[in-house]
Amino acid sequence: MTSLRTKGKSTIVWILMGLLLLGLGGFGVTNFSGSSTEIGSVGETEIDGQTYYNSLDAQISNFSRQTGQRLTMEQARNMGLVDAVRAQLFSTAALAEEARQAGISVGDQAVADAITTAPAFQGPGGFDRAAYGESLRRQGMTEERFERDVRSDLSRTILQAAVVAGVQAPKTQVDQTADWRLEKRDISWVELTPADLAAPVSPASDEILQAWHQANADRFTSPEIRKISYIWLTPEMLADKVQLDDTALRDLYESKSAEYNQPARRLVSRLVYENQDAAAAAKARLDAGEVDFEQLAAERGLSLADTDLGEMTEAQLGSAGAEVFSAADNGVIGPVETDLGPALFSVNAILDPVSVSYEDALPDLRAEAAADRARRLIEDQSAGIEDLLAGGATLEQVADETELELGQIDWSDEVEAAPGEIGGYPSFREHAAAISDRDFPELFELEDGGVFALRLDEIVPPALIPFDQVRDAVAADWAQGEAHRQLVALAEERKLDAVSETIPAIAPVHSDTAADNGSDAGAQSLADQTPANQAAALDWNTETGIMRDGFIETAPPKLVEDAFKLADGETEIVDDGGRVALVRVDRIEPADLGSDIAKDVLSNIEDRLGQSLQMDLYDYFSRAAQAQNGVVLNQPGIAAVESRL
Repeated sequence: MTSLRTKGKSTIVWILMGLLLLGLGGFGVTNFSGSSTEIGSVGETEIDGQTYYNSLDAQISNFSRQTGQRLTMEQARNMGLVDAVRAQLFSTAALAEEARQAGISVGDQAVADAITTAPAFQGPGGFDRAAYGESLRRQGMTEERFERDVRSDLSRTILQAAVVAGVQAPKTQVDQTADWRLEKRDISWVELTPADLAAPVSPASDEILQAWHQANADRFTSPEIRKISYIWLTPEMLADKVQLDDTALRDLYESKSAEYNQPARRLVSRLVYENQDAAAAAKARLDAGEVDFEQLAAERGLSLADTDLGEMTEAQLGSAGAEVFSAADNGVIGPVETDLGPALFSVNAILDPVSVSYEDALPDLRAEAAADRARRLIEDQSAGIEDLLAGGATLEQVADETELELGQIDWSDEVEAAPGEIGGYPSFREHAAAISDRDFPELFELEDGGVFALRLDEIVPPALIPFDQVRDAVAADWAQGEAHRQLVALAEERKLDAVSETIPAIAPVHSDTAADNGSDAGAQSLADQTPANQAAALDWNTETGIMRDGFIETAPPKLVEDAFKLADGETEIVDDGGRVALVRVDRIEPADLGSDIAKDVLSNIEDRLGQSLQMDLYDYFSRAAQAQNGVVLNQPGIAAVESRL
């Protein structure tokens, strides 16, 4: 969020700006709209500041579009974005230097073809010379410099292609990767819950809970609190003070007449046929229950989305309108003759007419008009508020002299604000997290058109909350942890039981004495008490043909991943985010590399590994070229360019 611009500029501001420009000129910047000094070179190939500026600005803008907030240069440095752009430019320069030394170049025709076919320079009739010149002007480049860069890029591309030509992933590596990727497994699993424990977890003593409180201090520590004073003004605060005349409200009502007054509509889908007989046959099949409308659409190579017309009035449906609107309920109408041919219409919803009078709409009209007027009032006042802050007025003084309201908040990014509170605005949260005690209050915009300024008064560091204040939370946390510990211990026991299931039964050894004493019956009695029989109580779930990227909706998320770490017949405990389960591999099915699916997977793996090897080879070649030709950094030039951003 950028600060609002002050409309009035004092003489001292212009003097300071002039000194800044002179200073930057001596620092390496010769022009803010175009040429600048080089930021470095590889051998005799230089990297000019404008290229660095354009590349870095493009990366920052791209990130800003993805996140919805503009990065500062400091943030870009901390993220490694600046270093990445610089490394890419020097890598490119190293390849260009190698191409220059090797005498690799392209002719004028190749350069012309590359420029005239570039999408950025196209107009209605093809290559647009005016668009070409304007685009370069916005980038701060001359045509001569751009065409020289294009020639260098094409030459570099030739060398780059030669460096990585013929690089392919080894077949053994591709096959091994596909084997790993396509292997299937049959597994059995069972999850253990607190209901499986012999008894509920008993409450802990205060002594145990206090020890738990200390051992897990991070769970019972208050977040950093930033005590912030702020002033703010929103359209809602001014809504009651805004004067609205009846004429303006009626004009607003008229501008929204399409919203307040709508005829009857139908949500319909249309399926057109080549002739009446085909449409009638399709309708007969539908009436007989043989197919539904979606299946009829699929038979014609269409999806329901392809047939959807959305909300339609009777007039918009033309000759089909009367028949479609005669339907008393949802269903399929037709065949109906249309401009496109006989068609079936699926009525998906019936929407009644909407008629909201001016008097009924007045509350909404007043709220909307008042908010819009309030936003304009705030915009008109913003310049004066900024002047007060720039002149050194405190937040308290600004609140006394304007309509802004003064407030204080103990802010933490871990605390959710209630609707309507300033802590709920993303722009405020962003600045509250970044402000320091060295920052002077500035005016910023809120998402609803309001404004605010803030000041950091104090930072209260994180601290362990006293035991007495969080005893109940500690007790609940301990009980959860103890239940988990007992479940893991129970899983260890059940794991032994499960393993014993796979051990073949050993026939009892008979002796005359044993036979005389009925030891067969005794042996059977003992066998009934073995862990294998105890394990029969486990209610295993079975899954067949599970692949490595498979997912079992009711199982712990980590279960499939852990199953693929086990050998055939092996059983293991899955401990995943507080959930405890047992998983057993019943069968491993090797990949069938001759299947149709395997062919696609092999092709994708070969392409991906090949591209990875090519990128590595290109990177090694670039590093070697930089080491051989020497890299020169112009730190003042780099700093000058970055100061422009």
